[in-house]
Amino acid sequence: MKPTKLFFLFSFVFIFNSFSQENYLGEGPFNQLIIKGVMLINGDGSPPRGPIDIVVENNKIVKIQVIGYPGVSINENRRPKLIEGGKELDASGMYLLPGFIDMHGHIGGNAQGADPEYVFKLWMAHGITTVRQPSGKSAKELLELKNKSNANEIVAPRIFGYTGFGSGAENGINTTEEARAWVRENAEKGADGIKFFGAEPEIMTAALDENKKLGLGSACHHAQLSVARWNVLHSARAGLTSMEHWYGLPEALFEDRTIQNYPLDYNYQNEQHRFEEAGKLWAQAAKPYSEHWNNVMNELIDLDFTLDPTFNIYEASRDLHKARRAEWHEDYTLPSLWKFYEPSKISHGSYWHDWGTEQEVAWKKNYQLWMTFINEYKNRGGRVTAGSDSGFIYQLYGFAYIRELELLREAGFHPLEVIRAATLNGAEALKWDDKIGSIQVGKLADFVIVDENPLKNLKVLYGTGAVKLTEDNEVIRAGGVKFTVKDGIIYDAKRLLSDVKKMVDSEKEKLDWDLKQPGVKK
Repeated sequence: MKPTKLFFLFSFVFIFNSFSQENYLGEGPFNQLIIKGVMLINGDGSPPRGPIDIVVENNKIVKIQVIGYPGVSINENRRPKLIEGGKELDASGMYLLPGFIDMHGHIGGNAQGADPEYVFKLWMAHGITTVRQPSGKSAKELLELKNKSNANEIVAPRIFGYTGFGSGAENGINTTEEARAWVRENAEKGADGIKFFGAEPEIMTAALDENKKLGLGSACHHAQLSVARWNVLHSARAGLTSMEHWYGLPEALFEDRTIQNYPLDYNYQNEQHRFEEAGKLWAQAAKPYSEHWNNVMNELIDLDFTLDPTFNIYEASRDLHKARRAEWHEDYTLPSLWKFYEPSKISHGSYWHDWGTEQEVAWKKNYQLWMTFINEYKNRGGRVTAGSDSGFIYQLYGFAYIRELELLREAGFHPLEVIRAATLNGAEALKWDDKIGSIQVGKLADFVIVDENPLKNLKVLYGTGAVKLTEDNEVIRAGGVKFTVKDGIIYDAKRLLSDVKKMVDSEKEKLDWDLKQPGVKK
C-alpha cells in the first residue's frame, strides 16, 4: 500500500533524521597543501594558464607557481617543496577554478522534506563553497548552521544568512519605527542581511536606510503584491544592494502603463495565474536599447546594483518536459521533493494546473528579452551573479546551479564571463572579494577541481558528467567535479554524490517508492 501525500509531507522530516550516514568530513586541513600541475582558470576573467602548482598554508594561498610549458617536461627543481606534515594533491592536467558562489541558495525546507545534510552535500559535490541563503530559515537556525560550517564540523558551504523581512514579527511590520527596530534586531541576531519581498514604500525606505547604516547586505524579490508602488529602481535608490529573479525590473521599464496587464479574473493565490502572466511581463516593458530601457540600465549600474537573475528556476516554464525529465532526478531527487514538484494548488511553484504550448512559447519570448537586458548589463560593467533558487519547479540543488551557468552562456556571456559571475562577482556582491572569488595569494583555499575543460563544455561540471564518444566508439561519462576544496579541506565530490544517492535509495526502500511522471499510475 502506498503512503498518502499527506504522509510524505509531514512524516519525512522525522524519517530523514534516522539516517546514519558515515561522518565524512573531508581530508585536512593541512599546515601545507600543494596542488600540483593544474590548468588555472582564475575567476577574474583572465585566460587559463598552466601547468601551475598552488601552495596553501593554513587555509591561505601563499604561492601560485608556474612550473613549465605545454608539451615540455616539467623541471622538478622549479616545484614548491613539501614541508613536514604537508599534503600533495596531484591534479596534473586538471582544471582548477575558485570555489563557486550560489547567491540564491535555500537550505531545503520542511515542505520539500529536504534536510540540510542532503542539500549541503549536493552543493559541495558541484563545487559550491559559498552560499547566500535568502530567507527560509530563522536567524537563529542560520547562525547555528553557519557556525558549524565555519568550524568545518559539517560538510557544508560557507553560509551568508539573509533573513526574510518581518520574520518573527507576530503582526507584521506596520510602521517605520517597527521596520527600523526589526532591522536592528536582525543584525543583533547575527544575520548578514535581509531578503525583502516588498512592503509599503515608507516601510521599505526606512528598513533599507537602517540596514544600510548597519552595513548589511540586502536582496529583494519584488513580489507582485507591492511592485506597482515599489519597483527595482525605487529599491536601488533607497539602498538595496541586489535584486533576485527579475520581478520589479520590467515594471521599472514600463512606458505606456503603470500596472502589469492582469486578466480581470486573475487571482494571485492561483499559482498558474501568477506564473502564466509573469511569462508575458517582459513584452510589456520598454523595447531593448530604447531611451527608457537605456536610462534604467545606466542608473542601476551607476548605483553599483547587482542582478542575480536565477534563470534556471523558471526554465520549466519554457520547457516543462525537459526540466521534469532531467536525468539526475532518478538517483538524487528525494521522494518527498518529487511530490512537492508535482502539480499542486498548495506547493509553491507547482503551477502545472493546465500548462501547455501557449504558456511555453510566451516564456521563451520572455527569456529572450530578459537575457538581452542581463547580457547588456554585463557588457556595460554592471555586476551579474549566479544563483539557483533550487528546491522548486523541478530544479535540484547543485545540478540547478550548473544549469544556471549554462543559461548565462545562452544569454551571451563568454565562458570566462560565466565563471566570473559564479565566483568573483558573487564575492564582490558579498563584500568578501578580498577573501574569496579568485585565485590570488592571500585569499582562502576554496577551489573546484575537474578533470575536463569546463570552458569548452560547462556540462562537465554536472555531477552526472557529460556524455562523450571515445575514439574507440565507447560511450562514457566525462567530468563531474572531482574535488571540492573549502577552507583548505579536500572533499571527494563523487563520494558526496554517492552519499546523497544512498539517502535517496534508503528513502525509496522505506516507502516502496518508484519515481513516476505526474499522472502515470503504477
